Amino acid sequence: IEIYAHIFRGKEPGPRILLMGGVHGDEVNGVEIVRRMITGTLFKDLNKGSIIAIPLLNVYGFINFSRELMDGKDVNRSFPGNFKGSLASRIARTITKKIMPEVDLLIDFHTGGSNRYNYPQIRYSSNDAQSLTFARIFGAPCTLVKDPISRSLRQFCFKEEISCLVYEGGQSLHLDEYSISEAIHGVERILLSLAMIDGECKQKNCFYFEKASWIRAQVSGIFKCLKKSGQMTEMNELIGELYDPYGLKKTEVRANRDGFILAHNNCPVVHQGDALFNIGYKWEEFKSEV
Repeated sequence: IEIYAHIFRGKEPGPRILLMGGVHGDEVNGVEIVRRMITGTLFKDLNKGSIIAIPLLNVYGFINFSRELMDGKDVNRSFPGNFKGSLASRIARTITKKIMPEVDLLIDFHTGGSNRYNYPQIRYSSNDAQSLTFARIFGAPCTLVKDPISRSLRQFCFKEEISCLVYEGGQSLHLDEYSISEAIHGVERILLSLAMIDGECKQKNCFYFEKASWIRAQVSGIFKCLKKSGQMTEMNELIGELYDPYGLKKTEVRANRDGFILAHNNCPVVHQGDALFNIGYKWEEFKSEV
């Protein structure tokens, strides 16, 4: 297996940024985001610093339309990895040993897993002031503080004091132009703020959320969304419905608080306990910082 890394160098030394997609093989939005930046003009004339761009990390998962590798292991639950371990562990170790020592900031591009759609959002780790600064500069429509998952790449970065942003946008196995565009503009704002490129980028209104929680299916059945990601909710508002397949019963799905829908489930058939809506709350509005 070969992992391709594209290197773009500026005229002078400066920040070193890693842009990576395809940690989960079925999250094609991330692959397309990095691919478009590589083939575009964004990195053509860097004033300083370096860009390391890896559009596709999990090659086997990508080929097989799968989040994981062939043995079912998740690369993003395998860090820091081991050269004598599973394939996922060896891929993770390659990144931590050969790439991460050269990185000041990582932006890792993901999408919603399974049939869940994520409204474009940046996630960063709590108690990481530098990553929060970069998150506000990136200016995704939503910014969310979320502690890293055990053995994830973001947890490794936090322990090594490497700034890390995780971008989530769209749904696995689907290309979403809005999510792709927001990601590219976010990277552009980062580069402008660091004086790595010339130009101007307009500020935009964004939301910062301190908390988020999932509303889950009370029963199994056919799921109908009445509201979707990017929309506000009010306490007790009807936002979805669940039907049994025999036409005998309907169950209402209501918002459990005032908030903002960060993600929703697009699967027409759900089981009891499945995640339906991710509601963000305790928010403030801010302008992206450039």
